[in-house]
Amino acid sequence: MLLEAINFSIELLSLLFFVAIIAGLLDTLAGGGGLITLPVLILSGVPPISALATNKLQGSMGTATATFLLLRKRRITWLEIKATLLPAFIGATIGTIAIQFIDTTILSFVIPAALLFIAVYFLVSPTPKENQGVAVVSDKKYKTTVIPVIGFYDGFFGPGTGSFFSLAGVTCKGHGLVKATALAKPLNFSTNIASLIIFIAAGQVVWVAGLLMMCGQMLGAWLGSHYLFKINPAHLRLVIVIMCSAMLIKYCYSMGWIRFF
Repeated sequence: MLLEAINFSIELLSLLFFVAIIAGLLDTLAGGGGLITLPVLILSGVPPISALATNKLQGSMGTATATFLLLRKRRITWLEIKATLLPAFIGATIGTIAIQFIDTTILSFVIPAALLFIAVYFLVSPTPKENQGVAVVSDKKYKTTVIPVIGFYDGFFGPGTGSFFSLAGVTCKGHGLVKATALAKPLNFSTNIASLIIFIAAGQVVWVAGLLMMCGQMLGAWLGSHYLFKINPAHLRLVIVIMCSAMLIKYCYSMGWIRFF
C-alpha cells in the first residue's frame, strides 16, 4: 500500500517527534497544536487524508494526557464535562465520514482561514476575566448546537479545534479563558477518538509516524498541564496569537503563496 511505502528518515522522524512535543505543549496551553503537526505531516510526503488520520492518532494521546492530568488534579470535574462528550463525539463522527468524500484540495484554503480567524479574534477581543461571566447561550443549545458543530469541524478538518472549544466556552458560556481552555481538553479528546475510529477503519493512519508523535504529544501535554493554571491569561492570549500568526506565515510560504525575497 502507498501508506506503508512512505519512507521516513531518522532525521525526519526526529523532527516529527520534536514537533509533536511542541504541539502537545501549545495545544494544552492554547489549543491549535494540530495547526503545527498537520502541515508538517503533509510536507513530509503524507497524503492529506492520511495526514489528517495520523494527526488524530498523535493528537488523541496529547488530549488524553491533558484530560487525565486535569481530572486528577481536580482542575476540571467529571460532572462539568460528562454531558458534553457525546455531542462532541457525534459531531466529529459525522465530520470524519464526510471528509472521506470531499476533494482534499480544499484543505489548502481551510488551514490559513482557520489560523487567521483565531489569531484575529484573540488579538482584537477584550481579555476575558477569570471569574465566571454571563452565559449568552443556554446549556441545551450549547450541547446540541455549538459543541456538535465544532465537533463536526474537528472530524472534517481538525486543526484549531481546541482553540474553537476555548473560544466557545468564553463567548457562549462566560468562562474565563484558562477555565475554558481546560474544559476544551476532554471535548477535544472526545472528537479525536471519534475521528480516529473512523480513520482506522478506513485504513488511513500512518502508524510509524503516528505512534512516534504520540510519545511526543504525551510529553508536551504533560508539560502543558503543569503550567496551564499558572499562566497569565494575557500571556495565554499572546501565545495563541503568535502561534497562529507564525503558522499562517509558514504555511502560506510553504504553499508558495508568499515569498520573502
